[in-house]
Amino acid sequence: MVQNFTLLIPLFPLLAFAIIALLTRSRNRLSAWIAILGVILALALSLGVFLEALAEGAELAVNPFYGAPIVWYPYGTATVNFGWLVDPMGSAMLFMVPTVCLMIFIYSVAYMRHSHTGKDGHTIHEDDPRYARFFALISLFTGSMLLLVISSNLLQFFIAWEIMGFCSYALIGFWSFRGLKEHHIDDAQVGRARAASIKAFLTTRVGDVLLMTGMILLFITVGTLDFTQMFSPDGLNNMLLGEPPIGALQWPTLIALLIFGGTVAKSAQFPLHIWLPDAMEGPTPVSALIHAATMVSAGIFLVIRMYPLFVFDSQTGGFSMQTVALIGGFTAIFAAVLGLAQNDIKRVLAFSTVSQLGYMLAALGIGAFVAGSFHLITHAFFKALLFLAAGAVIHAVGTNDMLKMGGLWRKMPITFLTFLIGALALMGIFPFAGFWSKDEILLEALRLGFFSESGAAPLVQFVFISLATAAFITALYTGRQLFLTFFGKPRDQHFYDHAHESPVTIWVPLAILALFTTVIGFWNTPFAPAFTGYVGEAGLVGLPVPFEHHAFDQLALISIFVSLGIAFGGLFVAYFIYGFRPVGAGQPDPLERLGIIYRALASKFWLDELYGYKINLDGTARAGLLVRFVGLLSRFSYWFDRTIVDGLVNLVGWFGRIMARLWGWFDKHVIDAIVNGSGSVTGEIAGWWRTMQTGNVQNYALIAVAGAMAFAILFLLRSFT
Repeated sequence: MVQNFTLLIPLFPLLAFAIIALLTRSRNRLSAWIAILGVILALALSLGVFLEALAEGAELAVNPFYGAPIVWYPYGTATVNFGWLVDPMGSAMLFMVPTVCLMIFIYSVAYMRHSHTGKDGHTIHEDDPRYARFFALISLFTGSMLLLVISSNLLQFFIAWEIMGFCSYALIGFWSFRGLKEHHIDDAQVGRARAASIKAFLTTRVGDVLLMTGMILLFITVGTLDFTQMFSPDGLNNMLLGEPPIGALQWPTLIALLIFGGTVAKSAQFPLHIWLPDAMEGPTPVSALIHAATMVSAGIFLVIRMYPLFVFDSQTGGFSMQTVALIGGFTAIFAAVLGLAQNDIKRVLAFSTVSQLGYMLAALGIGAFVAGSFHLITHAFFKALLFLAAGAVIHAVGTNDMLKMGGLWRKMPITFLTFLIGALALMGIFPFAGFWSKDEILLEALRLGFFSESGAAPLVQFVFISLATAAFITALYTGRQLFLTFFGKPRDQHFYDHAHESPVTIWVPLAILALFTTVIGFWNTPFAPAFTGYVGEAGLVGLPVPFEHHAFDQLALISIFVSLGIAFGGLFVAYFIYGFRPVGAGQPDPLERLGIIYRALASKFWLDELYGYKINLDGTARAGLLVRFVGLLSRFSYWFDRTIVDGLVNLVGWFGRIMARLWGWFDKHVIDAIVNGSGSVTGEIAGWWRTMQTGNVQNYALIAVAGAMAFAILFLLRSFT
């Protein structure tokens, strides 16, 4: 059975990383092909497991492929074992992750070659100086994500999670230093990359601390971190024993919220979303990896893996699922609004990712498990497509600024067509992937919020309104991106003349991803909901209750037209603003007429200045008010410790030393003087007394007679008186 070799899936990319890092780092092409071979082998084995899982059907959800042969460490009478767990959603991830990663790897072969004009005026093409290092790191990135997907317990999951954190840090800051012969980056980009990598690392560490705390509390209360055991009725009920940790807050709620804190940081949800837009400073393939197949997807997958805990908390009166829905719904519309005022072609997609991740979490929070999970799969394909197509534009034109582009569909027809497919999927337009998954989420929110048999649900109504509004804005900023980049007249002739269609190793992965974006949505149509039956028909491990599925009805039909109307409405507004009268060279963005509103959007509501880390185009960076306040508080604490606390300690020490000196003087000059004086007197008396000891018997007899006479005279005198 292929599933018995599941643990080998992440081994191939990890082995490729080790070979490149140790043996072939000086040979660029060989390193690239080793990395590609590693992900191909992982994909082949993943597809074998995926097909075997499909043959098992929905029952795989409650009886997953499972094995834990590697003993990590014993505790008490039990052990923590490393192994694999593959359920329907895990198998879908095994299909998606290596497929998308393979396209990114192939794309990177050409993308990581740069061109510049030599001293003789000729164009010089050369590999990035850290070409092999790049392929080593993305291999490690892919291997750690695959390890996370198949993890049989939360500790193994967390180890892979942390390796990805390091990879994101290293790859976002890939250009954080510059060699003498590196012409494709400048000092400003070096500064931005360095600051962005630090910002991403520190922001996500906030969530990691919360996640680790939740893991520790989960282990204490349940006694295991194994996914097949922690969700047993006895394990979950153990969390209800004992006193609540904080007021009326029960253990399931606290643990679920702490675990969700890891997702908020990793998947860049409000308020910890601030790192993801700046992560664009890494190479575009890294952006595609982070936004589609690895980093941010891991945060959503964590909630999917821990979903029985969230449901159990909801059933026992907790509010963790409501929190997930609230943050997801708010982030969806918040990030979409910010995407309207971004001119960097990749940064628009970054805010789009934040918004779409909000869609997924909102769906999971309201109980639409299948819809949220399916959107995770479809989003990976069309968002990887969009990022790679944007990277092809940047690679060909030489700038990220959409206001310096225009008319590129003539120069780059293949790139334009693939980008258009990805954009239509993102907008949710039939028949592309995003239409099927986003419409399902909107339908579930509409049904549960307004047409539920249990009555109206205000929170779910808020989620629907937020997601519907975000869908309109998504179509608006995506249409804006299309019109500014590919339509109209060139706004910078130099960049337009420099543009050219991408080489085959770039456009072939785009074409394959475009094909997946076009067809994968049909895996879960209202008329043939195969994905729903596969993932949701039997529930989950620890939650063996089928997820509710409604047959296609009038409400679903209405939802389709509402969803399409919203998407086309946003696209029409984008055409009216940017397509009907294209922005000319040197003209400002029409949205700048909004004044302070536009400035607030362009400045991301000044959240970086408030509590984040503001990174400027010139490569300089400045900490926000909260960070500076914490720094000031730290410096004050340091001063207080050195001056006040250490001063008091030193004062006590000084007083002790003074008292010791006084006591030493008193001991030496008073106590010792008395002791020495007593000894001297005794010595003098002894010396005088010694002179009387002559050794002559006559002297002793004389003394005795004299003494007797003295006593006799004394008695006579007393008798007379």
